[in-house]
Amino acid sequence: MAKKVLRNVTHCIFDMDGLLLDTERIYEEVTRQIAASFGRPYPEATRFRVMGTTEKRSAEIAITECQLPITTSDFLKRYSQLCHERLGNVPLLEGAERLLRHLHANKVPFALATSSGADMVELKSTYHKELFALFNHKVCGSTDKEVANGKPAPDIFLVAASRFSKPAVAGDCLVFEDSPNGVTAANSAGMQVVMVPDPRLSEECCSHATQVLRSLADFKPEQFGLPPFTD
Repeated sequence: MAKKVLRNVTHCIFDMDGLLLDTERIYEEVTRQIAASFGRPYPEATRFRVMGTTEKRSAEIAITECQLPITTSDFLKRYSQLCHERLGNVPLLEGAERLLRHLHANKVPFALATSSGADMVELKSTYHKELFALFNHKVCGSTDKEVANGKPAPDIFLVAASRFSKPAVAGDCLVFEDSPNGVTAANSAGMQVVMVPDPRLSEECCSHATQVLRSLADFKPEQFGLPPFTD
């Protein structure tokens, strides 16, 4: 993969699932369980197409590609119930807390831009309330009326940029993502994007990111003109 030019930024925008919180594996297990209840597999390719999309769009993709005899509404009811049973105490992923606290301590504005609904965000952050309170604001794509189209459309990142106390220019924002849909959305918004992908994703699926890392622990803020770590 060709090395890309990194530009200085002033604001950061973070996805949540699979980047900050170890939730993507639970979503995968839940959807696989629903598909299996109808005797259907949940192919890996479908899983990656679902990643990063809104709850409704995820359900539509899973139903269509897995050929499930169930309505979107019924799928979401099952999905929500199973998720609520498993998402109450999910751990943070490597490097997440260190980076968020570093940005906050250095007064770098940062926001959350997740495709989840507000209720799911509340549930998933139950054991990390103090950390998630550090965000300048949160944009929840499945329930936010200003987000007309979910990822891979750029809407959620443009809305997030507009809600900083002083609205941020797209080119001054650095997005952190784990999904190809999220990377496409950030690119479409005119933002650089650091990707921490599922290791099963092909190099081609990650090729549009500005930078690809194994984990947030490998991120070097100074490469984007942000204050370096001192610990």
